[in-house]
Order: sequence, then C-alpha cells, then structure tokens
Amino acid sequence: LFLQSTPATSIPTVQVQGQQINLQPPSYTAASQHAEQMKKPGQNFMCLWQSCKKWFQTPSQVFYHAATEHGGKDVYPGQCLWEGCEPFQRQRFSFITHLQDKHCSRDALLAGLKQDEHGQAGNQKPPNK
Repeated sequence: LFLQSTPATSIPTVQVQGQQINLQPPSYTAASQHAEQMKKPGQNFMCLWQSCKKWFQTPSQVFYHAATEHGGKDVYPGQCLWEGCEPFQRQRFSFITHLQDKHCSRDALLAGLKQDEHGQAGNQKPPNK
C-alpha cells in the first residue's frame, strides 16, 4: 500500500454531500473587488480601464482611482489601457495628464458609459412601447 504525504501547508478541505469545500478564507482583494463592481446608488461613473469596471460617485474619484491603481509607478504598463483608447507608449506624467483630459472628465465618462451600454446591448432589440 502506497500512502501519499501531503505538505504541511495544505489547505484543509471537507467533504459535504460529495463536494470538496475549501476552508481557506477568501482573500480580501477578491472580496472587495467583487463588492466594488456592484453599482451602488449615486455611483454613476465607471472606470473603463481594461476589465476594471469599478463604480464611483464622481469623475474625480474615477481619476484618483485610475491614476493610483492603474497609473501608479509600480503598476503603470507604459500605455493607456482605457477602453477604446489608442495604446500609445506614454511616460507616466504624460499619462496622468492624458487620463484627466481624455477619460476622466464628466463628459468623457458619461460618453464612455453610453458606448459601453451599446456594446453590450448591440444584438438586443429595443423593447417596443
């Protein structure tokens, strides 16, 4: 008979109705990311950075979020990954200015949301009234 040894750092699991359940607590980042993607009342502005989709109450909150979370010195990829933007190489300082001017004004954010809605509902017919 051959027994497999399990490493000491394995995550405890339990069997419930034939399904294996992971007992490791969910990581904080995954939980908060999911919560922030749910639109709350008063949140009418969305970060349209590549697959971010977090909601905010004001354009300045979107700008601060995008500048720090996507344009921070340790995370900035060297180009703007905002939906529909040309991915030109940009220095970080130039990117921050670009972000504020082109993507985080109230008008640009509202226009971006309308485009996003049309993209998702492109193959659905409008309801007849």
